[in-house]
Amino acid sequence: MKKLDKLIFRSFIGPFILTFAVVEFILLTQYILKYLDELVGKDLGAAVFGELIFYFSMNMAPVAMPLAVLLSALMTFGTMGEHHELTAIKSAGIALPRILRPVFIFVFILSIGAFFFNNLVVPKANLKAYSLLWDIRQKKPTMNFKEGAFYNGLPGYSIKINKKLADGKSLRDVMIYDHTDGGSNTKVILADSGRMYTEHNDSYLVLELFDGNMYIDRGGPVSYRNNNDQFTRQKFDESKIVMSLASFDLDRTKEEYFSDNKMMKNIDQLKQVTDSLRLSNVKDQNKYAPNIDPYYMYFKADTGQVKNGLKLVGHKVKRKLDAPQIVMLETATNKARNIKTFTADYLERITATKREANNYEIEIWRKYTQSAAILVMFLIGAPLGAIIKKGGLGVPVLISIMFFILLYVMTILGEKWGREGLIPVGLGMWGANAILLPIGLFFLYQARNDSSLLEIDFWRKFLARLRRNKI
Repeated sequence: MKKLDKLIFRSFIGPFILTFAVVEFILLTQYILKYLDELVGKDLGAAVFGELIFYFSMNMAPVAMPLAVLLSALMTFGTMGEHHELTAIKSAGIALPRILRPVFIFVFILSIGAFFFNNLVVPKANLKAYSLLWDIRQKKPTMNFKEGAFYNGLPGYSIKINKKLADGKSLRDVMIYDHTDGGSNTKVILADSGRMYTEHNDSYLVLELFDGNMYIDRGGPVSYRNNNDQFTRQKFDESKIVMSLASFDLDRTKEEYFSDNKMMKNIDQLKQVTDSLRLSNVKDQNKYAPNIDPYYMYFKADTGQVKNGLKLVGHKVKRKLDAPQIVMLETATNKARNIKTFTADYLERITATKREANNYEIEIWRKYTQSAAILVMFLIGAPLGAIIKKGGLGVPVLISIMFFILLYVMTILGEKWGREGLIPVGLGMWGANAILLPIGLFFLYQARNDSSLLEIDFWRKFLARLRRNKI
């Protein structure tokens, strides 16, 4: 039996590693594409890209694991069924649950490991990934001098280059507005040609200008100018301008600034925030009555005239009110409006707090449900593969995608209903697993009894039998 267990386990582990890598790559690519516009054109370097992809890959692992287990289980036991290996093993008196046991033990350990990974590693990976992504978003794009257009990316300078030569360094017809000393366009540099390059590990940009003039306006408003000394023109054969590129560096923000997000917390931290929000919500609800009480005003004046002042004529009200009664009605109307506005604002604040508490509770249950989904997907994939007896990447892929979409849709619906308070959050988060688990157990029962329920021949015979009965 040990040799048989090793054989079955080896048949499973290869497809599992392959499918996990493929699913992880697909999910990671889809996730990175959302931020692609913010990543390109900033000269981040391979190290920064590699760091970001590594952290996001850890974020995607809990999502990829259930699909990888489902697909690899379908492929493994579908191939064994297609090659009649399962039939041979069963003929030796070994039941299907015993055949599945070595892989089931591995998947069970995997689901436990996935839970601790999701609770301890993923929050830290999210913290590093999203703090890095924030810094990338704040980083300036790389310098892009376009011919004939002003470039304002360098602090204190506005530069126009009318012609860039093929070597990428030589320039023709350069105009520079220097604002480093303050003022507006009071210092202008014109050059016939020049060279552009970086120094000190790309920390500084150097512009060497040739055959040009520098114009400086040191005067104030035109009405106060009395002499030509306020205007300076300096001709030069060669001039060099050194500009710092520190503003293009990737500045790293302190990670603790992002630690309050629910994606960066483990279960204990999420429970603390959830309990705090729910306690705050209860306190707000209890304060409603005392806070709204001042809006009510009780009049001790005789209201008999007011009552008599409203005379019903058919379905209309004929108003016969004197001035004091009109004032009382206007006051009452204003009070009613104030009460309505106050109640609406109060209700909105309580609802927002409750929704936020539900969001944190969703993250708590997600760490459990994603791990449990690994077991559920195995209980669906392994017996289903034994029933359909099809290996490879054809039928197993189609079936895996179908069940994964079903799991994903039900999970999203459960999250939405739980977030809005339509159902308890725990019920919404566990709903998908609770619905799919009986399906997996049903497949296991059918596979154990060698049922042909999912085979085409079974349904052909069934339809033929129905036709004969009708005849």
